[in-house]
Amino acid sequence: MIVALSVAAEDYRRYGWSVEATGDGVDLITGEQIAAVELTGAVAAGVRRYLRANNLSGPVLEVRGPQRREIHLVVGAAKAVQAVERLRAAGAIVYTDGARVPLPHESRGIAWNIWPHEARWVPPLVAIAAAVRAVGARNRSHLRTVAC
Repeated sequence: MIVALSVAAEDYRRYGWSVEATGDGVDLITGEQIAAVELTGAVAAGVRRYLRANNLSGPVLEVRGPQRREIHLVVGAAKAVQAVERLRAAGAIVYTDGARVPLPHESRGIAWNIWPHEARWVPPLVAIAAAVRAVGARNRSHLRTVAC
């Protein structure tokens, strides 16, 4: 198992990511090169549709459970302090500055929804922030137009 984790860690390092093999899998270590944004529920679904429609999708992890949870890998978090604040205010969890993000392994309840090798790029954090803002605006607009 240790050999398999080392191989998996090397695969992720090819993307330029800092990773560390642990007892139950490999963790992404966020930093200047990569960060992550976790979204849940309807916001996660709306953001996914927005990104796909605008050809902005990047690697996405799906956390298994009763509620939809997705973790989008992003770049540019260090230069997007206001966007990070807005995402957190909207209920997102933003992983930066050495935070650990578990990567898929058979012992974990997490899987790739969009694999890194399938993604065209790793989007900037501000793209996720724009998607969250657009989803929120669309939801608010819809609520104003519903007839009673």
